[in-house]
Amino acid sequence: MADRIIERSPNNPAKKEMNPLLKFALELGPLLVFFFANSRGEQLADTFPVLHDLGGPLFIATALFMAALAISLVVSYAIQRTLPLMPLVSGIVVLVFGGLTLYLQSEIFIKMKPTIVNGLFAAILLGGLCFGKSLLGYVFDQAFKLDAEGWRKLTLNWGLFFIFLAGINEVVWRNFSTDFWVAFKVWATMPITVVFMLFQYPIIRKHSIAPAEGTDAS
Repeated sequence: MADRIIERSPNNPAKKEMNPLLKFALELGPLLVFFFANSRGEQLADTFPVLHDLGGPLFIATALFMAALAISLVVSYAIQRTLPLMPLVSGIVVLVFGGLTLYLQSEIFIKMKPTIVNGLFAAILLGGLCFGKSLLGYVFDQAFKLDAEGWRKLTLNWGLFFIFLAGINEVVWRNFSTDFWVAFKVWATMPITVVFMLFQYPIIRKHSIAPAEGTDAS
């Protein structure tokens, strides 16, 4: 049995590695399920009549999104015997706000979810920096290795970026249609994030450290 549920800290030699493409698929997959279910909600309800009880397409999409996210976490745990920190936090918020969305039949809760999640991530990252902890390493430690200063800079930048994402979600869901909000959430947020990540490359290149080839006996 694993000696812990949550993934280990960055650069911990006991931390299990996951294929980056598989990690990306597990994190993106639930979003694609959400988009597909929202755009094909009526057809899905006709094929599976039990889905009619959930309500309109957005409510069907919310339920399937919650299920896909739970499956993603189960698969992550089955592979690594630990749960990734950030997806776990996001999953808890999704289950709470998704449950409220379905129970109260109100779209507001699921639309506010990205605001809450991104705001929470910003608070975690920036709050961690206040205590000298660069928590972003939990997310990207499997992709690259950085020195402490590199993780500090990236954590600060991502904390501010999450505040930006929370703000833009508020603007979109309050001023545009539900279909536009879903499309923006799936197809615009990711490219914006990719562009942001590209701008972080100079920091990554400057602060990268070579993986240890052996154990230091000293």
